[in-house]
Amino acid sequence: MFNKKKAHVPQKQIDSLIGASTTIQGDISFSGGLRVDGCVKGHIHSEGDDHSTLVISEKAKVEGEIRVSHVVIDGTVNGPVNASEYLELMQNARITGDVTYRTLEMQVGAVIEGRLLHVQPGSADVVELKRLGSEKG
Repeated sequence: MFNKKKAHVPQKQIDSLIGASTTIQGDISFSGGLRVDGCVKGHIHSEGDDHSTLVISEKAKVEGEIRVSHVVIDGTVNGPVNASEYLELMQNARITGDVTYRTLEMQVGAVIEGRLLHVQPGSADVVELKRLGSEKG
């Protein structure tokens, strides 16, 4: 009736888990929900699903680029983070790299060593982020 745009709803179900004692060397491409409790040495990208969710737990470590629509970080990330819809940084989040986001929620204690870039919906920056993500996948 009022022509409200609906926000993208994050994936609430975790489809895949990288366990605490697991180290993965290589890029990960996923759809749906992914939780990382271990270590990933490579890029993590969602494919084709605007509603994908990535959760990086408190003890987890990622060394590489993250490009997902919805991201929750409570661990360590060494690399750029691109959240096209929503980024939540919990109190133990440690990011070394530039952060691109549309909506940001940050708890006291989270640390970012890099630039913060806010992108507006429908802006050229968002279109470019999605294009770059599809080229890498």
